[in-house]
Amino acid sequence: MQTLLITGANRGLGLEFCRQYAAAGDQVIAACRRPGQAEQLQALAGRYANIEIQTLDVADLSQIDALAQKLVGRKIDVLLNNAGVYGDQAGRGFGQLDYQTWAGVLAVNVMAPLKLAEAFLPQVQRSDKRLIVALSSLMGSMTDNTSGGSILYRSSKAGLNAALKSLSIDLRPAAVGVLILHPGWVRTDMGGPNGLIDVQESVSGMRNVIDKFNLADTGRFVKYDGSALPW
Repeated sequence: MQTLLITGANRGLGLEFCRQYAAAGDQVIAACRRPGQAEQLQALAGRYANIEIQTLDVADLSQIDALAQKLVGRKIDVLLNNAGVYGDQAGRGFGQLDYQTWAGVLAVNVMAPLKLAEAFLPQVQRSDKRLIVALSSLMGSMTDNTSGGSILYRSSKAGLNAALKSLSIDLRPAAVGVLILHPGWVRTDMGGPNGLIDVQESVSGMRNVIDKFNLADTGRFVKYDGSALPW
């Protein structure tokens, strides 16, 4: 049995990660901003005793430190950074960019995963798997960007990729792995109804990639099916 800390656990991919890992018998620490309003997550925790719910707003760095202190004696095999925001709005592209919103997107999508890695590194090092995972997006790829737009989201995911690539090099001597995952275009609140795959397929694929991870794979940017993606 492994232990996972999953952020943004109240809906979409995060909720499905919790469901699949709990069903497999793993210990799940499910973190979200407002557990009292997370009805689906609460119902899931009612079905699986191996899900524990913790309050965490990843945009509040002090909350990350507080949760790390609360869980100071635990081991975390997989730190799964799922929480993320989109931010871009119709009519607010170049020329009318919302810089306050952009700062918030960067805080959640870039800074929070690195802060979580810093805060929870002792728990990860205490585990057997010793893996930090972050959900990025193909929209963070420079090579793949042929359509422009979505400046807030694209820049945040490109920044996340760059930061995690550096982190993978920094942590490799400590035998801690870093994996950067693209979940595909998924039918979620963020991905919209026109997504190409559902959450079950995406999460099942990503779980398979996580399960097969070894340190030789650290720093890779891969799709949910394990195929490599361009930076």
